[in-house]
Amino acid sequence: MSRMLPIPATRQASLSDFWLEVEHIKQTRGPDVEECNSSDSGITEDGEAEAAWLQDAGLSTLIGDQYPLEDNIIMSTLTQTQAAAVRRRLDTYSYSVRKRWKQPARDVRFVFTGKGTADGFFRKNGKVRTFGPPQAPGGVPTLPRMGSDNQHRVPGGADIFDTDVAYSEQAASMRKQEQASVQDAGAFPKFQLNKGRLGTTQVADLTPSDMKQVPALALIELTALCDVLDLELKRNKVQKRKSAESQLFGVALPSLLIQDQKLVPDTKVPLILQAIFTCIEKNGMEIQGILRISGSQARIKNLQQRLEKDFYDGLFSWDDVHPHDASGLLKLFLRELPAPLLTTQYLPAFTAVQNIVDLKQRLQALNLLILILPEPNRSTLKALLEFLQKVAAMEKTNLMSLWNVSTILAPNLFLYHCGKNLERGEKQLAEGTAASVMAMVHYQDLLWTVPTFLVTQVRKLNQTSAKKYAFRDRRLRNFLRKIHSDKERSEKSQTELCKQVKVQPTLWLKETLAVRVDEGTQASDVFQQLKKQLGQRSWDMASTVGFLRSSGSSEYRNLALFEVGGNLCERRLDPDTYLMDLYNVNPNAEWVIKASNSSLPSNRAV
Repeated sequence: MSRMLPIPATRQASLSDFWLEVEHIKQTRGPDVEECNSSDSGITEDGEAEAAWLQDAGLSTLIGDQYPLEDNIIMSTLTQTQAAAVRRRLDTYSYSVRKRWKQPARDVRFVFTGKGTADGFFRKNGKVRTFGPPQAPGGVPTLPRMGSDNQHRVPGGADIFDTDVAYSEQAASMRKQEQASVQDAGAFPKFQLNKGRLGTTQVADLTPSDMKQVPALALIELTALCDVLDLELKRNKVQKRKSAESQLFGVALPSLLIQDQKLVPDTKVPLILQAIFTCIEKNGMEIQGILRISGSQARIKNLQQRLEKDFYDGLFSWDDVHPHDASGLLKLFLRELPAPLLTTQYLPAFTAVQNIVDLKQRLQALNLLILILPEPNRSTLKALLEFLQKVAAMEKTNLMSLWNVSTILAPNLFLYHCGKNLERGEKQLAEGTAASVMAMVHYQDLLWTVPTFLVTQVRKLNQTSAKKYAFRDRRLRNFLRKIHSDKERSEKSQTELCKQVKVQPTLWLKETLAVRVDEGTQASDVFQQLKKQLGQRSWDMASTVGFLRSSGSSEYRNLALFEVGGNLCERRLDPDTYLMDLYNVNPNAEWVIKASNSSLPSNRAV
């Protein structure tokens, strides 16, 4: 029996909110809104889908055999299952191009078998597949053994969510061993992130330059996972839709954020959306039926016009806005976006995820999809999910459970400018999209984690790129290789090292802090040594005590330890990171203590 997100019979029957919202959307849509057409939005030409996929995966150089497969930097970082997924798309693309432009030579096997198997392909249900088990370049297919399900649970019943091993490899191993797990219905299964020796990494812990490399790797891994699960990963064409001639509603997220950042630098969520959230949180969280009741359409239209005119001038007052009208503005903002918040390209994938029966694998797919999203969409989605979580937390007073909230928001997120699917009775679509929203809200802390295996691949990409372009002189390479090998031999004999940790000058220490590191030293221990060193100083420590008033690392809300340079630009460290392991992974990085803009990730089960 597979682990599934619980939808009790009462929830399955209570889809009235979903259909009422659908009817409301149909009534408020203008006659000029174009109906969607799946045959028009999908990529149908032979080879076009694969070419677009290779482009988005950062493998466009493989199109047309511009470079050998083995010489591609990204390919050198992939697991065997990921490499097999790439080969399938590349082979399908090559087959389609040959079929389109040139009549292929008849293979001798056709004569004797009558079956098309030339070039190692066969077609099944219109798809091109390869023979044999997945093979990495020059490798032998091997899969890690994961053991029984009991080995992947922690005390208290939480299931371990492992991010060290690629999700596709885990799925292939489970499929090979025919493992399944049982989960009682009626409760959210708990998952505990497996931190490992290097700790966990949240999206906010990486710099934009490092995060820029994550979507392509996540797309390759998502494709490999779907291949293992026999789930077709559909992607729509990115169709251009003109933005509305306005400043707020109907404006593309990147353009809207450019406007907002002129007023609030570095803001990642549209200011209008933040204002709507604040209005509802201030006056409407305890109102029964908040979000379900959208308010007066006439008032909402008037508010929209006033906001377009006065919002950026600071002349609009939210004091007289009724919370129900504000909730109507929220849903209107989501529906009026020129492209869906979940993106035109990957909206079918978000919808298809509901067909993954096993909850852990479904969450793995959602995790990867969220990492693929453009940064403006991902940040805005996170703000929306945090808001919905706050609404559902007030269920006792506003009577809006997480399921109620999910059924109301699902049509606004998934049934984007689409009249074809807005038909009552499509129960599977309604339940599936609502369950996906519910999973994203409940497990959002887990879904905004960058898996350790992806961080490792980013490190390898950076290392490979640096080696490829920095040292072209053979004698210099040999000299540096000798120095590096000598250094490794000397370091292997060490069981302890002394690492210098830089502290920002604004934090009262102008020199570095010497930290003794052994196998058990964690990032949180650095703060203990910092506090000890600060305590020995004779100058006024009044402001310092404000930061370091407790010996526990959980009190250092304003400070964080970062690894800077080496094979990553910068990463904020989990307090439970083991520093010796970090040094072995990234020996050339500096460790820097500085102020952190966001709270550190927790280790609670979700």
